[in-house]
Amino acid sequence: MRVTVSAHRQTPELLVLAVDDELPGLDQLQHCLDANPHVGRVIPAVDASEALRYLGNTDHEIDMRKRRGLPPVDAVFADINMPGLSGMEMSRVFASLNPAPVLVFVTGHPTEAVEAFDLGAVDYVLKPARQERIDKAVARVVEKLDAAPAAAAAAAPGAEPQVRGDDEVIPVELAGTTKLIPRSAVRWVEAQGDYARLYTTEGSHLVRIPLSQLEKNWENAGFVRIHRSFLVSLSLITELRMGQGGYQVVLGDEEKVLPVSRRHTRELKDRLVGSSRAG
Repeated sequence: MRVTVSAHRQTPELLVLAVDDELPGLDQLQHCLDANPHVGRVIPAVDASEALRYLGNTDHEIDMRKRRGLPPVDAVFADINMPGLSGMEMSRVFASLNPAPVLVFVTGHPTEAVEAFDLGAVDYVLKPARQERIDKAVARVVEKLDAAPAAAAAAAPGAEPQVRGDDEVIPVELAGTTKLIPRSAVRWVEAQGDYARLYTTEGSHLVRIPLSQLEKNWENAGFVRIHRSFLVSLSLITELRMGQGGYQVVLGDEEKVLPVSRRHTRELKDRLVGSSRAG
């Protein structure tokens, strides 16, 4: 687990995601977390959908953490009963990450504690949140992180980033609900301004993530840029051919044809040859 040590306070500065759909509760939770000397930064989210968007957004600190093989945040402090995707459903997504952030529930409902601890939560705080109770929860987060020597060693200065085998999940908005799309279901991606459209076998989904960011994040997952507007899964390419106006790729059984720009042709050929030899 990566911790940043302040020369003045000599305490680890944790990155914490705070999630609550009730603004007074969120403000109180953020205030208590900000006041704790172990917490370096608090990211507030007004619902589970906003919280999950941090898994794929362009926040610099989160991006750097993922590149170093760390969870997107050190801990998630979340309410349970929220409109749309519940805090428990959201937490299952975070718990499925490898590595995963530490979970803490802050809620007014005591009846779901058993399910919370089954998810691996280290604490279950009843509202209203009080400073001493949040401090105790943060202490348990620190204990949990300190008990992960492998993560700490991997995050030491000069260490190589870990190669993660987990299937990244992309939250997308669909008719007022949040749908979770696994990266493995994405066949190709098309740039649409500051957005990207993910194409799967079930349809397409628009997300507010630049194509350049997905290209960088998914390079090691087998995705390759073939055009300024297209990113494709290398394993789905069945044919590279010369078409009208330049090269084209054919994807899978559906024979979807996409253009390949001249500047990406050489790299694509090299990747295809390398993939073929590896196979």
